[in-house]
Amino acid sequence: MTQAFVPTGPAGRRASRLVPVALIALSVVPLVAGALRLSALSGGPDVLPDGARFAAVPVPVVAHILAATGYTVLGAFQFGGRRPPARHRLMGRMLLPLGLVVALSGIWMTLFYPRQDGDGDLLAAFRLGFGSLMAVALVLGLAAVLRRRYARHRAWMIRAYALGLGAGSQALILGIWTGAAGDPTGTTRALLLGAGWAVNLAVAEWLIRRSTGHRGQRLTRSVS
Repeated sequence: MTQAFVPTGPAGRRASRLVPVALIALSVVPLVAGALRLSALSGGPDVLPDGARFAAVPVPVVAHILAATGYTVLGAFQFGGRRPPARHRLMGRMLLPLGLVVALSGIWMTLFYPRQDGDGDLLAAFRLGFGSLMAVALVLGLAAVLRRRYARHRAWMIRAYALGLGAGSQALILGIWTGAAGDPTGTTRALLLGAGWAVNLAVAEWLIRRSTGHRGQRLTRSVS
């Protein structure tokens, strides 16, 4: 993973401490849903819809939930502050396999689990496409850091984390839509879920460009 740009000054440093909290807060709904799903699969009450399709082969969904929980929570602390390089590397070595499990298990579930009622080919294509992009981003981020291309590593790992955080943005978007227009179905639901990933990627690209711009400004000031 990567340490994103951190604003300077006391106000910026105080704000940066809130970044991990905000990222975890965005993921509260999927984290709670994942815990409820694990409870149901272990014999507890099934309070979420459509749980029967996971019962026959529970390992992929269990792996997905556990990895996504670790990736979301641990990854949030790679943002918003400077950490000692040793700690950053240790966290990165945990986050890379967690992220790959999230992406690959999501692809497996899309391909092999029965579809939820109302889910069509468009949503399946979104899940396969964004899941594959997350896996590719993680691999490219690893390749970049092995070549000591740290800016490229930073960019790819920010993109991967943004995609891994997609469920949080999707819950927020669906919640707003449902409150305004009722439960979405079919193509509308697929587009709203796709928007969650797309919005996160757009924010990631903005953050990458902002970080690069500030580093360039610091370099210019240092040589002028």
